[in-house]
Amino acid sequence: MPVGDSITEGSDAFVVYRSSLFQKLQSAGYSVTFVGSRKRGSFRGDALTLNHEAYSGQNVSQITAKFEALYQQNPADILLIHAGHNQFADQKPVPKMLEDTRSMIKMAQKINPRVTVLLAQVIPSGKLPKYAYIPELNGKLIPLAAKLNSPEHPVVIVNQAEGFNWETDTISDHVHPNKNGAEKMAARWFESLQKVLPNPQ
Repeated sequence: MPVGDSITEGSDAFVVYRSSLFQKLQSAGYSVTFVGSRKRGSFRGDALTLNHEAYSGQNVSQITAKFEALYQQNPADILLIHAGHNQFADQKPVPKMLEDTRSMIKMAQKINPRVTVLLAQVIPSGKLPKYAYIPELNGKLIPLAAKLNSPEHPVVIVNQAEGFNWETDTISDHVHPNKNGAEKMAARWFESLQKVLPNPQ
């Protein structure tokens, strides 16, 4: 289950990682199903419709507020969480974002004790000063994941920020991925999924 905001949902204006990730998994022989209550396509002309729980314009608090009911409907064995935009640096949002992220993960673990959570350090943005808090958030997600991680409840950090350059990997708004950026995100998710999925048949 991909979880997040517009960067995960996609639109007609930019590219999202879901289709490329699915194709990588299929090509490698993995059998996976994307689940979630939403079915919006990744990008105009994209023939794949891959379910998700991603909501354009919504922040971690808003996603967390609806997450429990949605996850009960589709208790995926693996969560791909990329949620950290749609806040403002001058509001000093990071402590509340970490609290909400923790709440989301704990909900998932309660509903599905077998769940594995892949928690992304989010892609950087050139839309400043609005998103100036992202480096702080990404740094503090590391100890949060370590605290929540256990053999029974794996929580794995996925560094989507490393190697992602908003100057070359986003569209003109300096926030949403272009084709190159979406491919980088897909490759990073795929690398992490290979470590937690059963060997392909």
